[in-house]
Amino acid sequence: MHAFDILGDPVRRRILELLATGEHSSGDIVAVVGREFGITQSAVSQQLRVLREAGFASVRADGARRIYAVEPARFREVDDWLDHFRSFWLPKLDALATEVARGKRKRRSPK
Repeated sequence: MHAFDILGDPVRRRILELLATGEHSSGDIVAVVGREFGITQSAVSQQLRVLREAGFASVRADGARRIYAVEPARFREVDDWLDHFRSFWLPKLDALATEVARGKRKRRSPK
């Protein structure tokens, strides 16, 4: 499955947002995602499986708990694809940074 097919699902994106802040137990993920999306533990588990099988997340056992984490390698594929489009926004961001720096200099300079 292509990376963007995986990321196209809002439940999977939310799970990855949670994992981006650090490791989480499956119970924690189910509690948050289940509440936000109104879906069952089984549905969240299915989405976690999709993320694992697609290489976006990993899982490890911690006693009876399952701890999930982001797998950064698959995000490199997304980043590589986005490289084709960075030329559209990087010059604008550079120009914005220049204007912000000018504004800071003007505020610091004595009148």
